Amino acid sequence: MTRTLPVFARIILGLILLGAGVNGYIVLFGFKPIFPTSPAAMELLQGYLLVLVKTVEIICGLLFLTNRFVPLALTATAPLAVNILTFHLFVDPDMLAIGLIVAILEVYLLWSYRRSFRQLMTM
Repeated sequence: MTRTLPVFARIILGLILLGAGVNGYIVLFGFKPIFPTSPAAMELLQGYLLVLVKTVEIICGLLFLTNRFVPLALTATAPLAVNILTFHLFVDPDMLAIGLIVAILEVYLLWSYRRSFRQLMTM
């Protein structure tokens, strides 16, 4: 059980990020989104910022799904997870559940991969 839970969390987080990234590019190209999206987020993220965030989500989602460079992907998605949670907490509470899920999965995976970050915490 202890070995399957991080794999499950990694796959779920990868699917969420990959889906959100692809959905953002669909909106960027002017099509109707596949998954529900926050109008306030699409209004806030415009131009290069939308491309940057969605590209990081797609790349990290693929890294999580393929189990490659997971600590690097966790490092790149940690600021995204914080922003997703705080944005939905303060601006768009309708989609707060997805923000909580992303944050919980991110923290759990950071804890699961804590040995990879041990060297960063030494003087």
